[in-house]
Amino acid sequence: MDKLRLGVIGAGSVVREIYRHLYFHSDYSHLLSIEAVADPNEKALGEFADQYGIPANRRFDDYHEMIRQVKLDAVQVNTPDQLHREPTVFALENGLDVMVAKPLASSIADAHAMIEAARKAGRLVTVDFHKREDPRIKEVATRYHSGAYGKFQLAVLYMLDKLCVADPNYRPQYFTSPDFCEKNTPITFLTVHMADALVQMVSLKPINVRATAYSQKLPSLRPVPSKGYDMCDVEVLLENGGVAHIVTCWHLPNTAHAMTVQSSRLICTDAMIDLAIDMPGCREMTENGIQERNPLFRNFEPDGSVSGYGIDHPGNLYRKILRSRNNQMSPQERDEMTGPFAMGFYATVICEAAGVSIEKGRSIDGVTRGTEVDIAKLLRQRIGTAADRYM
Repeated sequence: MDKLRLGVIGAGSVVREIYRHLYFHSDYSHLLSIEAVADPNEKALGEFADQYGIPANRRFDDYHEMIRQVKLDAVQVNTPDQLHREPTVFALENGLDVMVAKPLASSIADAHAMIEAARKAGRLVTVDFHKREDPRIKEVATRYHSGAYGKFQLAVLYMLDKLCVADPNYRPQYFTSPDFCEKNTPITFLTVHMADALVQMVSLKPINVRATAYSQKLPSLRPVPSKGYDMCDVEVLLENGGVAHIVTCWHLPNTAHAMTVQSSRLICTDAMIDLAIDMPGCREMTENGIQERNPLFRNFEPDGSVSGYGIDHPGNLYRKILRSRNNQMSPQERDEMTGPFAMGFYATVICEAAGVSIEKGRSIDGVTRGTEVDIAKLLRQRIGTAADRYM
């Protein structure tokens, strides 16, 4: 097999911004044959299918019908986070491999169900946490695991969005739903990235989570206020006693030098490591202001192809899926790919625990200080005795 016959489930913004480049204009395009696309949104379906010549009989408003009618090897699930489980499990039960746009799932129960379905089907589920391919994060992870930094002790990780991302009054509106920030939090949208990056760098499981959430800026917006949280600080206690604070927000002033300002500092027994992730070295100063560009993530080449770690990570996942379907993958590599670290299970755990912490917390003047959440207890509540497999 030279190509994966791929079905695309969901053709919205994440496909427009990232995956269409992967499918048709990257160094990985030769590995993929886009056979069909499914999306209940007629507009998104039509725009993608028209642009790339997907025939009318390969366009579906129901992914079940796509999987039943079209010969496929794999699907990519680009649905909202809370809707990852059903299409993934259905595809696995029909003998297909799956790639999911980060995160694996929005809940522990869904993530576990997807892992179990993959195990029973003997197929792969891969998750596109693109920060794993960021060369700076990969370098830190490699050096940490070599012993160069000693024992992990403390980390502070920031991922801060401009206010225009969350402001329902801003035009053009960033989210398709004006109440997005009331139904979601910086934790579900941003913390999940940094939680996975942290876990990948130090390979330590979380054992306790406590979150603090702020709702002070968004309610002050005019003329349309938002009831959502501005900023969240998620404190994670890891299994070696180390502590991390993951700070995320979407109310940074719109004059910020980047749409998302990101940085991390890790302190270990033998080193301190700083990561200015939002500063890849390309800063524009134009009449529109100062803006940091990130060609490391996505770079448009002169020949029309698109490169960068945002393309490389999912591309390499598809390369591995193709090797697996060609029976070229060793048992050890398959075990690594199907483990909870590789599948991003602990990022889901951290974020759900943070949500529980806030729900049980106490609010004073727009600040909710959450309670401590014991991860082992939370896992047992959500998935019963299966919790032992992850702790």
